[in-house]
Amino acid sequence: MIRLVVFVVLVVVLGYGFSWLADRPGDLSLVWEGQLYQAKLIVAASGLIALIAVVMIAWWLVRTVWTSPHSVTRYFRARKRDRGYQALSTGLIAAGAGNALLARKMAARSRGLIRADQEPLINLLEAQAALIEGRHDEARAKFEAMANDPETRELGLRGLYLEAKRLGANEAARQYAEKAADNAPYLPWAAQATLEYRSQAGRWDDAILLLERQKAARVVEKQDAERLRGVLLTARASDKLEGDPAGARDDAMHALKLIADFEPAAIIAAKALFREDKLRKAASILEQAWKAAPHPEIGRTYVLARSGDSTVDRLKRAERLEALRPNNVESLFVVAQAALDAQEFAKARAKAEAAARMQPREAAFLLLADIEEAETGDQGRVRHWLAQALKAPRDPAWVADGFVSDKWLPVSPVTGRLDAFEWKAPFGQLEGPIEDGSAVLIDAALKTLPPVRETRPESPANDYRIIELERAATIAEAARPAPASAPKPVLPATASKQPEPVTAQPEPKPFYGMPDDPGVRNMKAEPEPKTRLRLF
Repeated sequence: MIRLVVFVVLVVVLGYGFSWLADRPGDLSLVWEGQLYQAKLIVAASGLIALIAVVMIAWWLVRTVWTSPHSVTRYFRARKRDRGYQALSTGLIAAGAGNALLARKMAARSRGLIRADQEPLINLLEAQAALIEGRHDEARAKFEAMANDPETRELGLRGLYLEAKRLGANEAARQYAEKAADNAPYLPWAAQATLEYRSQAGRWDDAILLLERQKAARVVEKQDAERLRGVLLTARASDKLEGDPAGARDDAMHALKLIADFEPAAIIAAKALFREDKLRKAASILEQAWKAAPHPEIGRTYVLARSGDSTVDRLKRAERLEALRPNNVESLFVVAQAALDAQEFAKARAKAEAAARMQPREAAFLLLADIEEAETGDQGRVRHWLAQALKAPRDPAWVADGFVSDKWLPVSPVTGRLDAFEWKAPFGQLEGPIEDGSAVLIDAALKTLPPVRETRPESPANDYRIIELERAATIAEAARPAPASAPKPVLPATASKQPEPVTAQPEPKPFYGMPDDPGVRNMKAEPEPKTRLRLF
């Protein structure tokens, strides 16, 4: 475009000049070696311009002839280079498609047409072809050569990193990733891998520094960077909790500013404040976290804030949590557990049943089993609630990559991924059998709850076996009409003592054994008693 404008301007100037000369006629005289030469001014100007044009054309012809060998060489070289790049392009496409034979053929053709030091993609094509063919040693050699070249260092380091990960050489993979991250922190794969490796090793300061560099290079979005920083600060606070409560408190409080509803940070901050005897501030943090999202660990930390408190005081604190979030299943669980510890069984049972009605899950029925064990000691009723727990859905837990942990961890132990744990029901965990196509309901469980039986005094382990045998034989005997002269069933003798006689009931009760016992069945349907020896 610029050349066109210059050409137009030049033509306009020349036209204007000739027009100006034509409007001002005159003669041009030249005396040379005694001879007088005269010409019109316009003719002389035209001749001068024609002379200049002839000189330029002659110079172009001479220059073209003089440089023709080089021009011919450059033409064939460009044609050869174009063929090489065409082969290289075809080879890369073949490598991406998994065609190792064509990729190897195109790599050899490209190397013959283009020098490898001029085009480093030839090494990449050969490395990809070697990987497709399974020649990993040759591929690693190519990647090492690329890692030593400043132009292809990042590409070579990534290839070496992937090969080390494939072989399970985590230490070598870590070194390659850290080297790439140090040279180019804007590489997402290197920064992410290095961040995870430093987190796995507990190098929280280095991980936070690398995260700041990623944020500055805009590799990580601002919101994601703030969350990851909050997770790293929480992890560092957890390590400082025992030796440096003040430092743990500062890190956890900073993490709470970055992630307002992060339960692990709130718990660590409260524990650090407890160690500094700042109970009121710690309680305020836990209450705010409880209002945002009730969590079992927050409830336990709040209730057990002071080790010297009585169970009644702990029950009062649990009821305060319930007042903060009423009609919440976690609030009911906290109050029920505190009431159980305080031996207020009626309140504990009422709260646990209410929690089971709200969410019929495993923890509710296990809590009812604990209440039954503490209040009545009836093993039949305890086993009944345990059977309901087996059928109920599982409780939420900290889950990451299929791994279930009883506490929050900053890094997944399976994949090493940072901030992988989520509070949710474990996926893929075996559920109990579902009856009638619906989940276990508390009302149905209460209807089938056996009545409290009279407890026996404590006896050795063998006496429990005798009691089970005696009860099975008695139920079978009561279910079968016996003749008038029928002899009484003889129970097996034991070395400790003989079983006490049991009077047959008019209505036989079902035998409530462990739900996973294949020998447990309704004794009414069997003509002869079948017993299993059980040791508790």
